[in-house]
Amino acid sequence: PVVAIVGRPNVGKSSLFNRIVGRRQAIVSEIAGTTRDRLIAEAEWEDHHFILVDTGGLEPNPEGEIRERVQEQADMALGDADVIVFVTDVTEGVTPIDHALADRFRRTDKPVVLAVNKVDNDNRELAGTEFYELGIADPLFVSAYHNFGIHNLMEEVVSHFPPGLQDADSDLTPLDDAVSSQIKLSIVGRTNVGKSLLINTILGQDRSIVSDIAGTTRDAIDTFFTYEGKEMVLIDTAGIRRPGKVQRGIEQYSVIRAVTAVNRADITLLVTDASELGSAQDAHIAGLAWELCRGLMVVVNKWDLDPDGGRLAMERAA
Repeated sequence: PVVAIVGRPNVGKSSLFNRIVGRRQAIVSEIAGTTRDRLIAEAEWEDHHFILVDTGGLEPNPEGEIRERVQEQADMALGDADVIVFVTDVTEGVTPIDHALADRFRRTDKPVVLAVNKVDNDNRELAGTEFYELGIADPLFVSAYHNFGIHNLMEEVVSHFPPGLQDADSDLTPLDDAVSSQIKLSIVGRTNVGKSLLINTILGQDRSIVSDIAGTTRDAIDTFFTYEGKEMVLIDTAGIRRPGKVQRGIEQYSVIRAVTAVNRADITLLVTDASELGSAQDAHIAGLAWELCRGLMVVVNKWDLDPDGGRLAMERAA
């Protein structure tokens, strides 16, 4: 079963995602719009195995290229979902966007679980009763940060799993064993060299948001796929800039996720730009994989844009 966590920006979707999967996989920040791509993770709850999907904030009228792509990613998650977890924020109350999303979810035939987040005291629980007016489901009061109400939420989620899927758990390989048997490929490099586009080309789908704006990718995005009978995991990462250029906050967390991706990968694909000279930062990233004893492959992207072409371009990349 696929469970999609959706809602407007900055209601705590990524905090809830991390709480359910049991690790800090998604970057959490008070800045709205931190999550952009779909984050997918295998999760389990009391012997129920499922796929959990974190999404960027849904907005009725997104402005700008990045926000429009975020909506596309969220729409893909909704299309694949068996159960939708609609997250709201008790501290801001019911908003016009919540009403718009509730109207949208009423038109779907998929089960919707309404989670009212940030309920960490009696007063907020009392205030949360206003979410009954959305009229899509009884609100469940939770605090992802304080681990309050998560058990009741997940009991409601698994109760909606399709019958043919929720009884098949006994035939599944344990998650740790299944993941350990897969070849993990991390895609790393400087900002704006085409890592996400390479991911999408390999998979044949728009898995990651692609934009000319540097720093579009933030989280480390795992995607499972099969190539010639071999199970693999592609890990898309944020661009790694020189330490002095990395800004505190979201970008800093993104770089940490990228470095961690190299550590847990079997092979690192270092993506470079054929239209630019190889930089000291490329050598630094390659050295990181070398020091961690990971396989390393150098991918020279944008070959068609190099003015020299052919042998000279290869020498520049080297």
